[in-house]
Amino acid sequence: MSIPTNAGGESASPTTGENGGESTSTPDDHSWPQADEPADERPSQPAQSTQPEQSAQSEPVTPVGQRQQRSSPEQAQQANHSQQTQRVPYSQEWQSQHPHSGGASHVSRASHAPPSQPSQPQRRYESPPRPPQHPVEQGPAPQQPVERQSPGPDAWPHRSPAPPRPQPSAVPPAGRQAWPQRIGPDGTGEQQAVPSGGPTHGGPAHGAPAAHGRQRPQGVEGHHGPARPLGAPDTGTQAVVPADAHASEPATPTDPPDHESSAAGDGGRPRRRRLLVAVSVGVVLLLAAGVTLALPPVSNRLGLPWAPNAPLADPPEPRDVRLALSGASASGAAPTPQGVAAAIDGLASDSDLGELHGSVVDPATGQVLWERGADTPATPASTTKVLVSAAALLALDHDMRLPTRVVEGAEPGTVVLVGGGDVTLSSLPPGEESIFPGAAHLDDLVAQVKEATGGAVERVELDLSAYTGPETGAGWAPDDVPSTFMVKVQPAMLDGGRTDPKNKASMGQSDPAGNLAEEFAERLGAEVGGETKAPENATVLGEVWSAPVDELVRHTLVESDNLLGEVLARQVAAAEDRERSFDGGAAATLDVLRRHGVDVSDVVLHDGSGLSPRNSVPASTLTQVIQLAAADDDGGVKQLDEVTAKLRPLLIGMPVAGGSGTLAPRYDEEASESGRGWVRAKTGTLSGVHTLAGVVLTEDDRVLAFALMSDGKDQNKARAALDRIAAALRGCGCR
Repeated sequence: MSIPTNAGGESASPTTGENGGESTSTPDDHSWPQADEPADERPSQPAQSTQPEQSAQSEPVTPVGQRQQRSSPEQAQQANHSQQTQRVPYSQEWQSQHPHSGGASHVSRASHAPPSQPSQPQRRYESPPRPPQHPVEQGPAPQQPVERQSPGPDAWPHRSPAPPRPQPSAVPPAGRQAWPQRIGPDGTGEQQAVPSGGPTHGGPAHGAPAAHGRQRPQGVEGHHGPARPLGAPDTGTQAVVPADAHASEPATPTDPPDHESSAAGDGGRPRRRRLLVAVSVGVVLLLAAGVTLALPPVSNRLGLPWAPNAPLADPPEPRDVRLALSGASASGAAPTPQGVAAAIDGLASDSDLGELHGSVVDPATGQVLWERGADTPATPASTTKVLVSAAALLALDHDMRLPTRVVEGAEPGTVVLVGGGDVTLSSLPPGEESIFPGAAHLDDLVAQVKEATGGAVERVELDLSAYTGPETGAGWAPDDVPSTFMVKVQPAMLDGGRTDPKNKASMGQSDPAGNLAEEFAERLGAEVGGETKAPENATVLGEVWSAPVDELVRHTLVESDNLLGEVLARQVAAAEDRERSFDGGAAATLDVLRRHGVDVSDVVLHDGSGLSPRNSVPASTLTQVIQLAAADDDGGVKQLDEVTAKLRPLLIGMPVAGGSGTLAPRYDEEASESGRGWVRAKTGTLSGVHTLAGVVLTEDDRVLAFALMSDGKDQNKARAALDRIAAALRGCGCR
């Protein structure tokens, strides 16, 4: 009779099958919760301040059209000396420009004296900080002083007494900025500010009459024309060009100005602008770098001293960690048969279980604590994988890997893809992982073949001779292959025959080996040939390997992978010199277990996955295998028996209740939740078959091995009843 089965080799309803695609993924049983990291704090941006603009003072300049007379060396030296020695206190300057403020009358700083008249030496005064200039109205004539309002008594709290008035001089007093002018053709001009700290320029050359220029506030138009922006943005002043200057006289070439005049005039402004832009960009970049390095994610990644996650102390010394499960310990209070019976007898009689066969054993002592029909053979379903996995761990090297090879064909340009049993070969690019952790990648095999042949491959043939006999097992239902849980058993394929390499519940390929050949040929740019037998001693052109056997065992048990169960059985058959077929694998499995002390006299196997309802295994046999794997090591004092040491990975590979694999969605009822995380067991489900075999750690820190086999009609109710029994073993001292 055809029975629906799940991917775990167990018949199940579509919503509860072990590996038919309905089980939900859960966190790994070895994972630990991680502490929350502190939230990133973004530093606030620094406030940008602006400085008020200041107006420039008027300075005498030389009218355009009048060539400056070059001074003699003696005159230049005298002018420089006068510039260096004269310092006019600000208070007198301010009074000279404000005749109505009570100070001395205004004296123009531009000198009209002949070149021979020397400047009188003046006393030197330190200038207080300059007050901001006030915009003024234009006077009736450039020569007349401009009246300004006298500041209030609170405007200048640190005003000094007025010193003697300075005599007119052709050189601006030392300590003040020179104010070069932009000169129009009519001899008038406007002042331009030179930044403090720049080169100081003297007045006009001796013998050249000076023209008076006036400063004009921004935004005010006078009789000289509208104001135009100054080219140097750092002073905030403006230079005024008379409106009639350009109309009355066309520009004509003049002698090139000397170096100092160019630096102070129009030629200096582009350089100052470029300098200001460069400095501004540099400041912005420094601020951006500082803000970036202050961000917690950046400082944490770079390990900077101010990083929030910077370690506050030296890292702790490393500690030895045992990654394997500890064996059963006899240190806990020993359970008794009476205690176990009192804990589970009532649960074992639940009508949802139908007829129950089972046993409970203490691995530390080997004592049978409870049993019911334990020696009566029953259909094991996917708990068959417990026997096959144990045989593989006992017969095979745990580091053994299964190959997929490509060799030279009999004809030039032909290669042969030889299947060696690796059904986990990934179709995904290197770096991406399929449902099989640690699987080899087809792209790596393609690259090796291209390098070995120079890309001269025209035809790909397939060698599947590693397996013999039928490709489906005895008693399998017709709709088992292909399905979401099984495909044809062939020695070479991609992604376990799944159509989606990342979905274990995706539909299987109807011809997985043929699909591999087509994909391989396409990536080589060749055509697909038929099946063949690779020539003996053929040159190997490429070779990739599966994950090691112990990893294949773990995946077989946790995910109840039917195909890997059949692969392991055939590898055991090869190790036992039997045919690599269903019958050869079943016989080899029993041979290995029998040789290692397991009673298999009443065991009947037809496959390695448990899909066949013709398989028959007593509960006591399952318990005995698990007991060997969980035997006591006295806390590491006593050396493990060789059989127990080889079987230890069997326990690690079993699903965790409520945590991983086929047990992830279970143990969610109030009556069974106490077993979450403490029960590790292999599940098995077919129509009318529900099994659970594994270990549980009691509250007294005692490990118990158990096997439970039920034929209840309702799958969900039968599973829940089995879970309650295992949870009761966890909660009892059973003394």
